[in-house]
Amino acid sequence: MPQSITSQYIEITQDALWRKNVGFVQLIGLCPLMAVTSTVINGLGLGIATMLTLIATNTVISLMRGVIPDEVRLPVFVILIAAIVTVIEVFTKAFYYDLYLILGIYIPLIVTNCAVIGRAEAFAFKNPVGQAILDGFMTGMGFTVALVLLGGIRELLGYGTLFSQAELMFGESARVLTVTVFEHYRGFLLAILPPGAFFGLALLIATKNWLDRQASPR
Repeated sequence: MPQSITSQYIEITQDALWRKNVGFVQLIGLCPLMAVTSTVINGLGLGIATMLTLIATNTVISLMRGVIPDEVRLPVFVILIAAIVTVIEVFTKAFYYDLYLILGIYIPLIVTNCAVIGRAEAFAFKNPVGQAILDGFMTGMGFTVALVLLGGIRELLGYGTLFSQAELMFGESARVLTVTVFEHYRGFLLAILPPGAFFGLALLIATKNWLDRQASPR
């Protein structure tokens, strides 16, 4: 593979995971980020659903970019995204019903997630399919990392556990994955309420900014 193409793939990965992370830098798609991240598993479930949407959307739009008229591209994007999200919603409802009940309206709301339509417009519509797939995967991975980290902070402070209700995603055998960090913990109510999500996100953004400053040449 030519070095120039390799460099492009590396840049796409670094931008999506770190430099332009949709949760910590671009600050888009915050509604589900705040609403469902009361536990790690909730965040992971929605993150995977969003990542699959990004991958599928970017792939289809990149493949069709030569036949989609520029004048109607946004309505076409929305229709494609809605169709893909509907498939994911039906699949989740069929095979992960208990998790579906927790995530609720936030799965169909992926259609309105600015990160999804933003990557379709800014990247997939302008780049070949290989790069579009990587961008969708890495953007979704970056968003999932944000959801999981925020969910971990809130679950730890709110319930004193990590990976509680893992069986919702991985089956009954995954109950053993639940880690009780604080025994006989009464919980910190603010952490699992919406204001706690804002505090947790602020802490994560501050940590990322500090790490960036530490890594930058002085």
